Amino acid sequence: MPRDAQATRDRILATASKLFAGVGVKSVGVDEVAKRAGITKRTLYYHFRSKDDLIAAYLQERDQPTLKYIVGWMDTTEGSLADKVRAVFDNIAKLGRNPKWRGCGFLRTAAELAAMPGHPAVKAASAHKKKVEAEFERRIAAAGLSDPKARARQVMLLFDGAFSSMQVHRDASYAEAAGAAAVALVRK
Repeated sequence: MPRDAQATRDRILATASKLFAGVGVKSVGVDEVAKRAGITKRTLYYHFRSKDDLIAAYLQERDQPTLKYIVGWMDTTEGSLADKVRAVFDNIAKLGRNPKWRGCGFLRTAAELAAMPGHPAVKAASAHKKKVEAEFERRIAAAGLSDPKARARQVMLLFDGAFSSMQVHRDASYAEAAGAAAVALVRK
């Protein structure tokens, strides 16, 4: 892709990401994305075949940076696996205390598109969540705990439950409570 074309694609995606994260994927039309990106709809459709592809690209763009945060929170925390898992949930609580926080983009998007399980963005959200769960499983296995797959699934349920409850209640203490339960799951 020529440099200018890549820059245009990046601008479209950045604009869409800001809008989608702010008000949701169903509330934003391609007309609004094109207008705010300073392009025509035709140019948008040159770079993204459909709004569905644009929504999927929005989540795919968030995948690695979000995973990097989670891994980073654990990697920079000294101590046991329990300390590292607590750090993840403490950081989620910190995010939730920011008045600009809008929740987990992966969960919000999947919820908006719940009636379309084959949607490319739902698949992107699922793929991301599986990577996070795999990271928990990898660390639980490395710590020598029994049944790492089941424990990772339970930690993941607490992880996503914390995001969901914080979204509904606007109360970061849900992440702290989930963190306490997750710590109990990964103690030797």
